[in-house]
Amino acid sequence: MKLRTKRQKGSIGKGSIGQSAAATLTSKPGQALVYLLVFLWTIPTFGIFISSFRPEIDVKTSGWWNWFFDPGVTLDNYRQVLSSGPGQDDLWKFFLNSVQITVPSVILSVGLGLLAAYALSWMKFKGRDWVFVGIVGLLMVPLQMALIPLLQLFSGGAHIGSVTIVPDLNLTGKVYGVWIAHTAFGLPLVVFILKTFVSGLPRDVIEAARVDGAGHATIFLRLVVPLSVPALASVAIFQFMWIWNDYLIALIFAGRDNAPIVRHLATLTGTRGQSYHLLTAAGMISMVVPVAVFFALQRYFVRGLLAGAVKG
Repeated sequence: MKLRTKRQKGSIGKGSIGQSAAATLTSKPGQALVYLLVFLWTIPTFGIFISSFRPEIDVKTSGWWNWFFDPGVTLDNYRQVLSSGPGQDDLWKFFLNSVQITVPSVILSVGLGLLAAYALSWMKFKGRDWVFVGIVGLLMVPLQMALIPLLQLFSGGAHIGSVTIVPDLNLTGKVYGVWIAHTAFGLPLVVFILKTFVSGLPRDVIEAARVDGAGHATIFLRLVVPLSVPALASVAIFQFMWIWNDYLIALIFAGRDNAPIVRHLATLTGTRGQSYHLLTAAGMISMVVPVAVFFALQRYFVRGLLAGAVKG
């Protein structure tokens, strides 16, 4: 009885702390603090946005805040970075490269992750728990440790002595290799998140479908996929942001012709280090798609993150 009483007191104490923290954040001073932090966090982005529309002479001679006192707007910065030709940046090409890299990579990683999450949650096979433990363990492996072995596999295959296990895949510098790399590196986190959600789906619904004679394919397509839309949207946002803003994998696996916009922005930093007005315009172009994706899926975002976290 004493032990139970202590546990109850401990749980009540933790609950009261959480309630007091929630009450503090929802109070007017707490909300004012949150709004202040959001405002301070967005100031640099807002400054880049304004500078991208200012004339070159204004950007180089005054701070962006002077725009409020002497407003000047031009689209020449965007025209110059998007135009193609000798001496031009042709950012539109690299923007399309980012789209053709990111969209298939997100579809592959999220699709395969959901299949793996369903198998680890509702299919019984020997060693299932150890497979999930191994997937979670892959989250601890630094990305940089796998880059060279994967690059060797793409460019020269795998050999044990004179025996060829995997032939030369010839994927270096091609977009297919970037898809595989992003999918492989993103799957552990995707499977971990989706498995938590899929395993929390109502067991009665799954069992009722099995009683009616539905197989794994029917259950997956008719039940699991529709019920997992919030979680899929949340994971897709994470994957999209990570892949779109990735530089390291693009630097190693993507060739010059398939380079994404983030890799090209790093090049612009060196070639146009003095042209800050062009760098701001290029930066805003690279932000358009991730921001649009987030706002398009934001209604699923919080719901997907919280779903499956508390069962009962």
